[in-house]
Amino acid sequence: MWKPNLPMFDGDEEHDENLLGESDGLFSLSPLQRIYGFAASLVAGLVCMLLSLIVFAKPIKFAIIFSFGNLLAVGSTAFLIGPGQQLRMMLDPVRIYATVIYIGSVVLALICALWFHNKILTLLAMITEICALIWYGLSYIPFARRLVSELFISCCDTDIN
Repeated sequence: MWKPNLPMFDGDEEHDENLLGESDGLFSLSPLQRIYGFAASLVAGLVCMLLSLIVFAKPIKFAIIFSFGNLLAVGSTAFLIGPGQQLRMMLDPVRIYATVIYIGSVVLALICALWFHNKILTLLAMITEICALIWYGLSYIPFARRLVSELFISCCDTDIN
């Protein structure tokens, strides 16, 4: 098979796949660097989301900080599996509804904060967003959604026998 003679950064060596299945390239990270990137991005995202509650009375500041925190938190898994794989997994039939509800509630929270300046609707959109994010996260744990659903139903069951 003909192979073009292009200059490579590492000589003529083939690029190996790392532990997480991503091919090493110009922007490759070691597994430890990926874990650090994941943890730092997730913690920074959660801190931004919590800090956004401090400026909740100022809708524009709130929307910017909250949106940035969400991007950091959701994007943190891209350090572990890569952005392409993360996008494919978000669009999986198992996760598509949670993904759409999550993205929709982020957009709705921004619209309620920036356009309508309605704090109650913004708070409801945030709660919906957090619930959708939790539901999305549970889709990665086998049988977790079923367990949480059954637990929630049993807690809300008001049938007295």
